[in-house]
Amino acid sequence: MAEKKPTRKGSTPIVVRVTPDEKAEIESLARQTGHSTSAYLRLLGQGYMPKSIVDNFKVMELARINGDLGRLGGLLKLWLTNDARTAQFGESTLRAALARIEDTQNKMLEIMKAVVMPRADR
Repeated sequence: MAEKKPTRKGSTPIVVRVTPDEKAEIESLARQTGHSTSAYLRLLGQGYMPKSIVDNFKVMELARINGDLGRLGGLLKLWLTNDARTAQFGESTLRAALARIEDTQNKMLEIMKAVVMPRADR
């Protein structure tokens, strides 16, 4: 007969006394990593630093902004086709805007890489 491994539910808990403010902060940090409070503290106690899922939300927001910039760039490129709807804008203004959009997209991509792959993981 195979030996049963002990489960956490049936094991001895470790009691840690904290103030209400400390408890709230620990619970908030646990939520940010997508773990329960117990799992978060267990990971910390075993030497692991859980990664925040908040950073993933930031990446998603940056990706949305990047898409918006891409669409704006598409509209500006429409001007380059001499579309009558964009006739009031001068070439230098639109080319400068395109260059700024491209620079912003490049910076955003670097930020996304930094959030997804922290220095320790690169």
